[in-house]
Amino acid sequence: MFDIVIRNARIVDGTGEPSFFGDVAVTDGIIVAVGGVLDGGRREVDGSGLVLAPGFVDVHTHYDGQATWDADLSPSSWHGVTTVVMGNCGVGFAPARRDGHDFLIELMESVEDIPETALHEGITWGWESFPEYLDVLETTPRTIDILAQVPHAALRAYVLGNRAHEDARPEEVEEMARLVEEALRAGAAGFTSSRTVLHRSKHGLIPGTTAPIDELYAIADAVGRVGGRVYQLISDAQGSGDDCEVLAELAERSGGVVTYTVAQSPFAPEAWREALQFADDQVAEGHDLRPQIACRPTGMLFGLQSTLHPFMSHPTMMEIASLPLADRVAQLRRPDVRAALLSEEPSTTNFLNRFLISRWNEIFPLGDEPDYEPTSATSIGAVAAATGRDPYDIALDLLLEDDGRSFLFAPLANYVAQDHDAILDMLEHPRSLLGLSDGGAHCGLICDVSFPTYLLTHWVRDRQRGERISLERAIHMQSGQTAESYGLHDRGTIEVGKRADLNLIDLENLTLHAPEMIFDLPGGGRRIVQRASGYLITIQHGRVTFENGVPTGERPGRLVRLNELVSNA
Repeated sequence: MFDIVIRNARIVDGTGEPSFFGDVAVTDGIIVAVGGVLDGGRREVDGSGLVLAPGFVDVHTHYDGQATWDADLSPSSWHGVTTVVMGNCGVGFAPARRDGHDFLIELMESVEDIPETALHEGITWGWESFPEYLDVLETTPRTIDILAQVPHAALRAYVLGNRAHEDARPEEVEEMARLVEEALRAGAAGFTSSRTVLHRSKHGLIPGTTAPIDELYAIADAVGRVGGRVYQLISDAQGSGDDCEVLAELAERSGGVVTYTVAQSPFAPEAWREALQFADDQVAEGHDLRPQIACRPTGMLFGLQSTLHPFMSHPTMMEIASLPLADRVAQLRRPDVRAALLSEEPSTTNFLNRFLISRWNEIFPLGDEPDYEPTSATSIGAVAAATGRDPYDIALDLLLEDDGRSFLFAPLANYVAQDHDAILDMLEHPRSLLGLSDGGAHCGLICDVSFPTYLLTHWVRDRQRGERISLERAIHMQSGQTAESYGLHDRGTIEVGKRADLNLIDLENLTLHAPEMIFDLPGGGRRIVQRASGYLITIQHGRVTFENGVPTGERPGRLVRLNELVSNA
């Protein structure tokens, strides 16, 4: 008798091939039969009218700190994700000097908007080297599996100490390469670095941003000596222009997947095409370049509890900013307070913040049924022009909806034409890798961790303003394809012998709910989360971890050491 048999489901197996109807049997955490299954199961599940898909693999998260205190790793686990890769963008918490914890926390808070108090109170440390960090992660039973990568900023802080922002000496570069090789042989999934001016702390650009290219190459050589690992990079050039030579050399030296962020920038709206073409061209050279793509606009959520919103630096708002939300809303609804607020100018001297909060033609109401592909006519700027009202007046009304818990949507990238057509072209490109959910990060401003559900609701089922994506393609992009990119050959598809990481989904009724701000991080820290309904059962390594969106208490997840997976392949 099998442990679990799911019968009569529409099986979308994660390979990208056409779906089919049948049964799937699971025993001892492994898929043991697919198609027609005659024998019974200790648990029988009727999948009639439902989609059975692999568990989703999210390759771009920042749970490096949260993984030390949160066994469920929400919100990712709420969206059918059964494996996450963390340590992206060059920031993380290992290796770590005993006296360097505060510095790493400050970097993570600055770059990824994770509350400093939550990290200070939540992380118990207990490691110095990266292998020791893996040992600590391995002790916690989890709802989902995790993989960790070596972050460049932490590596530099460990080797160079208070010189982390300076050029490394030759012997220090050699030591960094040695530590990366040590970490990879202990099970790390790859190495990551940031070369964007957007990633900065109070000390300036984060360590590694301006490191000489030869340092990146020396580390790529270390990655190549181990083999089968990923080199992840975020750069302002986004895979075009000056990046091309560097990416090709990194791929040549590392011998593995090199993945890097690509998005449509409003300052160079066609550059992403060059990046995708370059990745295509490099196949002939034996280089495995994977532009990493988001499945919706990279956008901020402005709310009265968010890190940014249009009134954050108005004197009247600053006077009441420390009040509880309900009291703040009550004050803002008073005619005299409202009039005073609307008569003021923002007081911030930060040009970037001032620009971001007043791009009225690119700021939209998100709504109770969140709309991430709004038309230009619904922007605050367009409504203001059509009605003769002040944009701030409209923004204030929208922010006060739902007792002050509503959000405005402010896309930063991938929305130049104010539709998803450029995103569609990026997603459909054969070299693209779905990523950039940033699970666990940007707690006060962004919540893209719901990408898996958005792919299935908007792109497969609901999109009205252009072409959709097939169900098979959407599932493949976030299971078989992402698993393969990181060498996770034991999962990602529904095939005999693969891990039984599965999602049973009511696609017709799958719903992505509006984001909400909650305060459940250590120390009462805030984070924006987004829930979903329609995931009827999620199975991790053969055990049911979620049922109708509710955790069952089962925690079969673990740290995945990639060296063990490669040796057992």
